[in-house]
Amino acid sequence: MSRKLLEINGLKVNVADKQILHGVDLAVGSGETHVLMGPNGAGKSTLGYAVMGDPRYTVTEGTVVFDGRDITAENADVRAKAGIFLSFQNPIEVPGISLSNFIRSALEQRTGKRVKLWEFRKELKAAMEILEMDPAYADRDLNVGFSGGEKKKAEILQLLMLKPSLAILDETDSGLDVDAVRTVSVGIKEYQKNKNASLLIITHSTRILEALHVDATHVLADGQMIASGDASLVEEINNHGFEQFLAR
Repeated sequence: MSRKLLEINGLKVNVADKQILHGVDLAVGSGETHVLMGPNGAGKSTLGYAVMGDPRYTVTEGTVVFDGRDITAENADVRAKAGIFLSFQNPIEVPGISLSNFIRSALEQRTGKRVKLWEFRKELKAAMEILEMDPAYADRDLNVGFSGGEKKKAEILQLLMLKPSLAILDETDSGLDVDAVRTVSVGIKEYQKNKNASLLIITHSTRILEALHVDATHVLADGQMIASGDASLVEEINNHGFEQFLAR
């Protein structure tokens, strides 16, 4: 059994005085890939943002423990430096800073070390080739004028460059065509090659999971975890939907 990297215990979360999560428990081991599914409005994204420490999401009860350290009260930047990465469902545009400079700055913040430019450029080029990204995007302002697919590729590029211990991917396949989903999946598989790299994939569909190894699947509904199982649970959801769990 792998070492627990993320432990969520009895987590209750409010957004603007409304409780969204009602005592969620979840444990993700080092090197494991977990999938979180559920109907719209279930609280899936809320869980991701709460783990990342977004100040809009207030933890009223429970704990978030990462790599043996209670980070429930820590700011998002502390969590990022500790090795947690969150991809956004709708990546924002950041004028005035290039994709390359953004990643290099984040990498230096993550490691606490200066990054040699030529080594960085070499690694960035290799990662962009994996994602079939035009190298010209490296010098463009972050996400400005990017298509939806290119924005998602830019998120996975950050994942490959930053090499976090835990990556939370929030609806990464949302709005992508078949070819873009395939390319993004290739990037995620590349990340999975690190045997200690953990993933929490939040998704409505299962397209992005088809080429990935999955260790565990969870179903969240109305802010509560209502089912957990292995990878076979994904196929069960494909065949019968979420209603079977809601009726229990």
